[in-house]
Amino acid sequence: MEDKILNQKPAYSLLDITKYFLKLGTWGFGGPVALVGYMHRDLVENSGWLTEEEYKEGLALAQLAPGPLAAQLGIYIGFVHYGLIGATLTGLAFVLPSFIMVVLLGMAYQLYGGLPWMQAVFYGVGAAVIGIIAMSAYKLTVKSISKFEPAAMKSKLLLWLFYIAGIVITVITEREEILLFLACGILYMLIKAPPQWIRKPAVLPAGILISTSFWKYDSNTLQQIGWFFVKAGAFVFGSGLAIVPFLHGGVVKEFGWLNEHQFVDAVAVAMITPGPVVITVGFIGYLVAGFPGACVAALATFLPCYLFTVALAPSFKKIAKNTSIKAFVDGITAAVIGALVGSVIIIGLRSITDIPTALIAIAAVVALLYIKKLQEPYIIGIAAVIGVLIKTL
Repeated sequence: MEDKILNQKPAYSLLDITKYFLKLGTWGFGGPVALVGYMHRDLVENSGWLTEEEYKEGLALAQLAPGPLAAQLGIYIGFVHYGLIGATLTGLAFVLPSFIMVVLLGMAYQLYGGLPWMQAVFYGVGAAVIGIIAMSAYKLTVKSISKFEPAAMKSKLLLWLFYIAGIVITVITEREEILLFLACGILYMLIKAPPQWIRKPAVLPAGILISTSFWKYDSNTLQQIGWFFVKAGAFVFGSGLAIVPFLHGGVVKEFGWLNEHQFVDAVAVAMITPGPVVITVGFIGYLVAGFPGACVAALATFLPCYLFTVALAPSFKKIAKNTSIKAFVDGITAAVIGALVGSVIIIGLRSITDIPTALIAIAAVVALLYIKKLQEPYIIGIAAVIGVLIKTL
């Protein structure tokens, strides 16, 4: 089954794609919205390693399956041309750099009793990140739905309605709604390309869519960590934004592993480190049960999304050529990108707190628009320095 997903010889090697995700995991700031935007820019627009269709299929599957969005898309991209070994290497390369960083920060946190300097850094970084992810969301919108032109928008009116619904519902609920994505996909399929078994009711469908206490730990606590974070990875859909309320309910309210202040610091660590926002689980695991806790928490969170992705990818790729399935994917994609924009709005409302942060965000957007060769890590670094200067002067 796995071989059926693999296309003709790709324009890149397994080493190339692994190195790319290692680099993205090391320098990819901005959370899921920015990360999926970077993948589109680098792998579809710039290098042409993936087609637009392959990217959209991966984005749709990543949103349908539970777990962190950006990590799932990375795993799927690795699977497209290099199967199980590609999925494994890209997944590990993407997650490993940020995992190492949060473990080191966890050690520093325990040594010094807090991260006051991080608040100043995040003051600037958080604002710059909003500008970066806003640009990524705009590019995804134009590329996957249509340009902001009356004629183009009119021709894709239904997709724009799905897109707006994704924005509104995400802003109101502060989470991505899987039922909305499925409903948009099914409705668009029924309108644009109803499957044969619907056009001919007598024929039944052939199948169903499936859709510095480094080593200090307690074995019972490790088991609790493993089971809790498996549930977090298996039952929470969408971005890091969606998983934070779930983590708060368990880590603070149910088990009492961290207090409110420690949990906020954990989220701050995830936001100022590159890679997937969900890597905050490694920081939390370290504070609760040292390095073993960090490893168990990270593995338990990312393993479900890895298994879901490699299990569904072969069938998903095969049926994606069907016109009805393409319409289904288009409908889901519109709602997914709307949800990503909704996430930008929510994060923006929390990060843009005054005039200096608003100016930093605007400056980041302007820099990305007019300085073509400027890389995001430089913007993040400059914003961090500005944040520290503002808070200390």
